[in-house]
Amino acid sequence: MLVHSRAGKWGTWALFLLLFVPLFAVPLLVIVAASFSTNWSGAFPSGPTAGNYTAATSGDSLQALTTSLVTALCASLLALALGTWAALAAASLRKPGKRLLDALFMLPVAVPSVVVGLAVLVAFSKPPLLLNGTRWIVILAHTVLVTAFAYQSVAAAIRRLDPMYEQAAASLGARPAHVLWRIKLPLLLPSLTAAAGLCFALSMGELSATMMLYPPDWTPLPVQIFAATDRGSLFTGAAVSVVLMGTTLLVLLAVSRIRTRASYR
Repeated sequence: MLVHSRAGKWGTWALFLLLFVPLFAVPLLVIVAASFSTNWSGAFPSGPTAGNYTAATSGDSLQALTTSLVTALCASLLALALGTWAALAAASLRKPGKRLLDALFMLPVAVPSVVVGLAVLVAFSKPPLLLNGTRWIVILAHTVLVTAFAYQSVAAAIRRLDPMYEQAAASLGARPAHVLWRIKLPLLLPSLTAAAGLCFALSMGELSATMMLYPPDWTPLPVQIFAATDRGSLFTGAAVSVVLMGTTLLVLLAVSRIRTRASYR
């Protein structure tokens, strides 16, 4: 912590708790409490039950969770590959070219995600590339939405790399491809895993663009949560939300362990 005085540290912690508890902790605790309830007529939930999790981990909800995991995994891997390739290419460009590439990759973030969903729907609803009504259009939309974050993370890491390693390898006769695979990518591995985790988490929670694109046989979990709350099943929707949060956190913890090992390497 950058604050050195005791009073300043206590004040900083008090301000943090004052902002964190009502803005982040309380809403999450409300969702968890609702997931174990059957009704909520007073200040606190009542009718404690674990039955909501039976519906949240079986049938359509389980299938939706699998759909979200597959979609997020495919989208994050594709985004990581595209973002890394673009970041490596941008590193060799001059300043105007870098600015143009930055603008192109940040464009999906600068506009609402529902606009991205509409653009993908219009672009891929007619031949020669007809994806409307298939799972691939959902994966494509998620990839478009999260690639910008992968690109920015990897580009920032490339700017921090010490060029001495590449220069030493090149002076010893290493070819550019060998330098890339054996020098640059291993040095970027911590940033690559961090970017993959961020893309995965964003894809798991994406709703706006997904609502415009998903086919009946490919329903991600956020859509399932929206449908449950829309028909009045608030407590089941809360349980499904907790399952979504827990699954995402478990995957992020696994990615964090990979990132830690990559940092030690």
